[in-house]
Amino acid sequence: MHIDFAPPSNGTYNNAGSCRQLANYMEHEDLERMEKGIYSEGFFNLTDDNIYKSKVIKDIDRNIGQLLKTDAKFYAIHVSPSEKELRTMGNTEQEQAEAMKRYIREVFIPEYAKNFNKELSASDIKFYGKIHFDRSRSDNKLNMHCHLIVSRKDQTNKKKLSPLTNHKNTKNGIIKGGFDRVNLFQQAEQGFDKLFSYNHKLSESFKYSNTMKNGSIDDKLKMQEQELKEPMQYFTNEKKTEVFQSSEKENKISCNLDSRQEDRRSYNQRNNSNSESLLSISSLGDSNNDSTLSEDIQANKLKKKKKEGIRR
Repeated sequence: MHIDFAPPSNGTYNNAGSCRQLANYMEHEDLERMEKGIYSEGFFNLTDDNIYKSKVIKDIDRNIGQLLKTDAKFYAIHVSPSEKELRTMGNTEQEQAEAMKRYIREVFIPEYAKNFNKELSASDIKFYGKIHFDRSRSDNKLNMHCHLIVSRKDQTNKKKLSPLTNHKNTKNGIIKGGFDRVNLFQQAEQGFDKLFSYNHKLSESFKYSNTMKNGSIDDKLKMQEQELKEPMQYFTNEKKTEVFQSSEKENKISCNLDSRQEDRRSYNQRNNSNSESLLSISSLGDSNNDSTLSEDIQANKLKKKKKEGIRR
C-alpha cells in the first residue's frame, strides 16, 4: 500500500485557498468513463456515498476558522494499493472500490485521527474521497487508487490538524501532539492485512522499503538477512489444498512404484528358485544316468572275461 501526501503547489494542489481546483481534478475521470458506459464512483466521506462536488467544495472551504490567508486549508492524500493487494480486495472494479471505501473508513481515517495524539476519532476528521480507476503513467493492469481531501480543521472547526508537521507526540510548548507519518504508514499496512486477511511479504512491506531507502548500512544488512530467512512462498488455503493433493498424489505414485518393484523382485526370486530347482533335478538325473551307464559297462566287461576263460 503506497500512501503519500501531495506537496502544496501553485497548481492543482494549491491548498492555501479553495479546494475547487482539486475537486475538479478528482472528477476528471468520470466523464470519460460515463461516455464509455463504464462504472464510476462519486465522492464519499465517513458515512455517505455519491456526494455532490458542490457540497464537497462548500464544506471544506467553510471549515477554515482562525486560519490565516497563507495557511493550508486542506491536504491532499493518495492511497494506492499494489496489484496484489487489489486482487485481494475484489475481482471487479466495483468490488475493489467498495473495499477501498471500507478500508478508508475503517482503517486509514481512524489511524490518521489517532496519529495526532489528541484523543481524536475518525468522526472528528472532515474529509472527502474519490476513487480513480486509471493511471495514465502506469503499465499495471490494475491501477485503482483513492484521492482524499482532508480539512486542516476538525469537524468542530476548532482544532488545527497538520499531517505535515515535524512534531511527534509533543507534550510541552505551544504545539501539543504532532504527527508520526512513519507510524501511520505502518499501522495502515497492518490494518489492511487484518481487514482483508492479507499477509505482506517482508520485501513488500513499508518497513522494508523505508529501511532500504533511509536506514543505515547495518539496518539494511539486517533487513536483507531477514528477507533471506523468510519462507519463499505464501499460500492461500486453496493453494495449500492443491499442494497437499499434489504431494498426496506423489506419495501414491511412489508407493505404487515401490510395490511394483517389490513384485518384480519377488517374481525374479521365484523364477530363480524354480530355475535352480530344475537345474538340481536335471543334474541329479544326469548323475543317475552316468552311474547306470558305468554299471552296464562293468557288467559287459565281466561277461567278456568269463567267455574268454571258457575258451581257454
